[in-house]
Amino acid sequence: MAWAMSRQGHRVLMAAATGTGTATATATAAKRGRPAGILKVVPVSPSLGEFLGVSQVSRTEAVKKVWEYIKQNNLQNPSNKKQILCDAKLKTIFNGKDQVGFLEIAKLMSQHFTKS
Repeated sequence: MAWAMSRQGHRVLMAAATGTGTATATATAAKRGRPAGILKVVPVSPSLGEFLGVSQVSRTEAVKKVWEYIKQNNLQNPSNKKQILCDAKLKTIFNGKDQVGFLEIAKLMSQHFTKS
């Protein structure tokens, strides 16, 4: 009987701790109000702005749009999926390179975002 009581008491404590942690995280996110880091919308270079059709965008959204373009136009190298074969439009944002590795994309795009 003592075990059952202590076990039930443990559940109450765990429920209280879980509820408090969730409430605190939600309150902290609500205080911020604005996205930060890679989710923050920032001005982009004219060449990336022309490619995306917007003058301001978050880094995550820009990379997402570039990957959508790559997949829509079948620009991945069929024999090596880690390589992107750049067409004329991609060359404008990838420094005129004919092909880039998929790990290079974030590095090449970073120059198009203004530092604030």
